Amino acid sequence: MLALITIGMLLIVAGIIIPLFNGVDGWLYKILYSAGALLLIIGRIFTPYEGKNMRLRRLYRIEAWSAVFFCVAAFFLFYPPGNNMRDVLAFTLAGGAIQIYTSIMIPIQINKSSEK
Repeated sequence: MLALITIGMLLIVAGIIIPLFNGVDGWLYKILYSAGALLLIIGRIFTPYEGKNMRLRRLYRIEAWSAVFFCVAAFFLFYPPGNNMRDVLAFTLAGGAIQIYTSIMIPIQINKSSEK
């Protein structure tokens, strides 16, 4: 599942970078972004935290919410018709900020729980 999550994140990055170089015309970036968001949410759903540490459980749940933010951004790529890149970028940045926070805090909490 880690490979699925990694591929999903890379597709999301590709879906955001393509409009910067080619403009907002076309469907390729929409399909890549949406596929990446779908892979990411599937990966997050099937890799829940099964331990007893409540703080780690909360962090993994927050990390799953970042995938939901990416899916909402993918929704705004297609609806309403037109150029909604502002909404897409807002939800992408929110999901990215949560992803960064959890990627820093999860290893810290794992190290703290292993010391006890």
